[in-house]
Amino acid sequence: MTKNYPIKNGKVAILFHEGILGSSGKTGLAFLRYSEAQIVAVIDRQCAGQSLPELTGIPQQVPIVASVAEALQFAPNILLIGIAPSGGVLPAEWLPEINQAVAAGLSVVNGLHAKLAPLITVPLTENQWIWDVRQEPKSVGAIASAAAAKLSCRRVLTVGTDMSVGKMSTSLELNRTCLQRGLRSKFLATGQTGLMIGNEGLPLDAVRVDFAAGAVEQMVLKLGSECDILHVEGQGSLLHPGSTATLPLLRGSQPTHLILAHRAGQTRIRNHPHVSIPRVSKVIELYEMVAAAAGAFAGGKVSAIALNTHHLNEADALLAIAELQAETGLPCTDPVRFGAEVLWEAIDSCSARINYN
Repeated sequence: MTKNYPIKNGKVAILFHEGILGSSGKTGLAFLRYSEAQIVAVIDRQCAGQSLPELTGIPQQVPIVASVAEALQFAPNILLIGIAPSGGVLPAEWLPEINQAVAAGLSVVNGLHAKLAPLITVPLTENQWIWDVRQEPKSVGAIASAAAAKLSCRRVLTVGTDMSVGKMSTSLELNRTCLQRGLRSKFLATGQTGLMIGNEGLPLDAVRVDFAAGAVEQMVLKLGSECDILHVEGQGSLLHPGSTATLPLLRGSQPTHLILAHRAGQTRIRNHPHVSIPRVSKVIELYEMVAAAAGAFAGGKVSAIALNTHHLNEADALLAIAELQAETGLPCTDPVRFGAEVLWEAIDSCSARINYN
């Protein structure tokens, strides 16, 4: 499990250039939607002066400014890097602004693959820190043994048809719904954003591949005996040619249930348009087959579909949900837009037919 820094008690400015309207802003947008921290400014030169709720639908009245220098007037003490571009590389032109923030006394949260600490040229004061989130935990080293299958709790893993289709948001919304129902429920972060928000977990893509499934297994075993249900944040996709994270999550968590996340209308992998996304019904077959490994494991079934309809108006969103329900025969909703009750009811219905032991 990774160390968490005191973000919840801070005043956060999100460095987000071209992230609000671009394709790489999921970290900052999720932090805006789910973090309990006080967010005092969003830094995006493309959208400076505009309304954050109007641009994103997130009900946060946070000013959008063009630079770190402008953000300082709102007295932040933490700068959070809000983008997650392919490859996790820090844009070189951002470094002067980040050093400017450090010189002004801000600590920095960095979820990119590129380590920021070696690039900071300004000395830190006693109370400042740089959190490079994607670092392999020191406790990593165990090989997975499918031990999570012996737990009595439900283990719900989100899987996807592509990267960045809503797996984390789905798990967070499901956890919120379960907590509201009085269940001992916990969200387990496996990526940088979930950790930044303040959840327990590990940065899976920083773990060496031989130990990735084992790291997931140890995380699940540590918390499984304390909970009725664990919501394991999904990563990547079995359809994505560059993704390696989904299989260790399947093996390490030994899920009792799967929730498939998909973006409405998407037919090709976003950054690799030569790779087609099959019909969702075929993707469900794929995930269930891999989860069971031809009967070697119990293998969780896909209980429901979380459909990302952010780009659609409400009428078109409801139509897309109805069409996917008809195609697959499974419950479907957009949990961010309409809540996760439909997904929870599907999990609960399936659970009545499962013997976890």
